Amino acid sequence: QGESGLTFQLSARRHQVDMPIIVMTAHGDIEMSVQAMKAGAIDFLTKPVREQRVIDAVSSAIGRHAEQLEKSLTRVSLMARYDTLTVREREVIWYVVKGFLNKQIAAEMNLSEITIKMYRGAAMKKLEALSLADLVRKMEIVRSAERGRY
Repeated sequence: QGESGLTFQLSARRHQVDMPIIVMTAHGDIEMSVQAMKAGAIDFLTKPVREQRVIDAVSSAIGRHAEQLEKSLTRVSLMARYDTLTVREREVIWYVVKGFLNKQIAAEMNLSEITIKMYRGAAMKKLEALSLADLVRKMEIVRSAERGRY
């Protein structure tokens, strides 16, 4: 007899296998379903189960997994662009995100306002930020990813 679905699920999670898991069992109970969902199961089905219910669960799992992969790729791409910023560009961009004006950043860094505009523009271009709001959103992703790196 092989391992239980829950054992497999926990093993996959421990080994950082990134795939959606649907648990299907003939002998499920509330405690088991709670354990499965806490371990990251997309759905918990009890047998007998209608064919359409399985199809719906698989379809939903594929959709959610595709969304997660897209977010992950977006984050990886953004981090690669962030890694191209110079130390000065990073410093300026974090001041910008904190709400400092170019003039204030120039005073803080003891640089000219024109130089700050140059660094800010270069960083915005490298990060492909279309607006200040877009920059702030992207830098929140960077901040979150940076916490995960260390």
